[in-house]
Amino acid sequence: MPRLIRTLAAAGLSGVLLVGTAVAPATAAPTSIGGATVAHRTSIAERLRVDRVPTPKLDWYKCYGYAECATVDLPLDYDKPRGATTEIAVLRVKARDQKRKIGSLFVNPGGPGGSGTDAALAAPYFLGDELLDRFDVVGIDPRGVAASEQVRCFKSVKDQTRAYEGLHVAFPNTREEEKAFVASVIAVGKACSTTGRPISGAMSTAEVARDMDVLRRAVGDKKLTYLGFSYGSILGQYYANMFPDRVRAVVIDGVLDATAWFGSGRSGDLDQETRMRSAQGAYKALREIMKRCEAAGLDACPLAGGDAMAQFELLTKRLKAKPVVTEDEYGSFTVTYATFIQWALDILYSPYAYEVTFLTADLLQLTHPSAAKATREQARVSVVQRAIQTRQQARGYDFPYDNGLETFLGVDCTDANHPKDAASWATRAARADQRDPHFGRLWTWLSSPCARDSWTVRDEDRFTGPFNRRTVNPVLVVGNYWDPATNYNGAVAASKLLPNSRLLSSDSWGHAAYGTSACVTGAVDAYLLRLTLPKKGKVCKGDVQPFEELPESAAVQRAETSKSDLAAEGTPRRGAAKQLPPVVAPLPAVGPLMVR
Repeated sequence: MPRLIRTLAAAGLSGVLLVGTAVAPATAAPTSIGGATVAHRTSIAERLRVDRVPTPKLDWYKCYGYAECATVDLPLDYDKPRGATTEIAVLRVKARDQKRKIGSLFVNPGGPGGSGTDAALAAPYFLGDELLDRFDVVGIDPRGVAASEQVRCFKSVKDQTRAYEGLHVAFPNTREEEKAFVASVIAVGKACSTTGRPISGAMSTAEVARDMDVLRRAVGDKKLTYLGFSYGSILGQYYANMFPDRVRAVVIDGVLDATAWFGSGRSGDLDQETRMRSAQGAYKALREIMKRCEAAGLDACPLAGGDAMAQFELLTKRLKAKPVVTEDEYGSFTVTYATFIQWALDILYSPYAYEVTFLTADLLQLTHPSAAKATREQARVSVVQRAIQTRQQARGYDFPYDNGLETFLGVDCTDANHPKDAASWATRAARADQRDPHFGRLWTWLSSPCARDSWTVRDEDRFTGPFNRRTVNPVLVVGNYWDPATNYNGAVAASKLLPNSRLLSSDSWGHAAYGTSACVTGAVDAYLLRLTLPKKGKVCKGDVQPFEELPESAAVQRAETSKSDLAAEGTPRRGAAKQLPPVVAPLPAVGPLMVR
């Protein structure tokens, strides 16, 4: 999908190693000493896997001006520590105050398929000063991803381009598009299960957690300090459950429920979106914005003065009937219903999520036949700006080989349980859209390449739970009420499952809360630095709230609209339209599907 970094992530059991599988232990509960409950221990199976791998020597070299880089060969299969290896890329930005350094802070930006080395390199731009002073910030490119040895499911770019032919829509919305999309996801699944091997079958989150534990040892830390966003919350949960006695401080923000991600028992026959309900979070955020729009009035919101949500629905109706064709510097660009929903979700990822009202207003102008020429031209300019951004992101799958989609699938399809038949996703997506309008289809199609009949490669050492291990130090779980990608309910579920955790909630906008709220950022930094948890039940508030202040670009011009604009189609009229600010950052495009 044109995707989201969703801008947008582990676990442990006790047992013994027996022909590559873990046998469940007789005692699963944490021990009690003198009446006090202590942490679970890393299982025998996991200790055998990771501890017999010699501590790698990281041969750091200067890179990117202010960072250090290294690569290391780690076991492709931890059951065979002296067998085949895969190259893992590591980057660190050293603590500014080395004399007072606490240790290393491992970071993961999500995806799956996001680059940890890119996240670490960006540390000076998004982490607080005290974290930068006291920690070496370390990023790992997960196996198969970015600067690590890459997964490659096709022998040539030509073969990949042909296989991806049906995927060049935000999501399929007609029978013809669905048929082409299904054919492509089947082709991708089969290619990754054959040509993509062996890496495609060794990319599960459990393998990344094992790599991270070995590298934790390599940088000299006795326990792990970790900050993970979005899918990075899954990696954090897997590590916490696999290595519960090796946790110094784990913070997960933009949280996915690990049990819903994995799909245990009968839920494994449900598609992942039905389990996780990302679309529910997106639709909830959209409706709240429209509610606040009406309260803010026409001076702040272009859809006020009527039923804002009805105007959004009117636009979707118009675009389904007739897409908008506009011209940009590259030629013509067609804005379909699916394109609009993708753009709307892109905007909901931002702390300035309320700018979705400006986009809606501009497209309503373009789809209204009697709108004044000047007004339609103004609206066209803002839409063209977004079309150009979309083109720049989704350059296609020509030279050089782009494995962005394959990195996402290499993790999700080996990690989780999925339904068998790719063709069944059309019905599943339709049901999801009835349940969570507009966004249900988009999020459901995400996992379609993982259909078990076409994605047949498996990781026998993936982690399957339990996800309720007690860690030696708490896990801080951060949930954002209005997250359009990782439903707030996921944070609540994860915090309930992890017995030694603390939930920090935030009334914030966009995807994940760190950096959008001084309250959240301060609480996270305090925990990472001093192991000081926020108070139970604490709720922060995002620094940017809808319509409380307008970006300068949004206030430049207003266009008067006809009072009969919506009345002609049976919905309340709307007021003045505003230009969509060009500063809204689109989500990184790593394939024809969306990423968290």
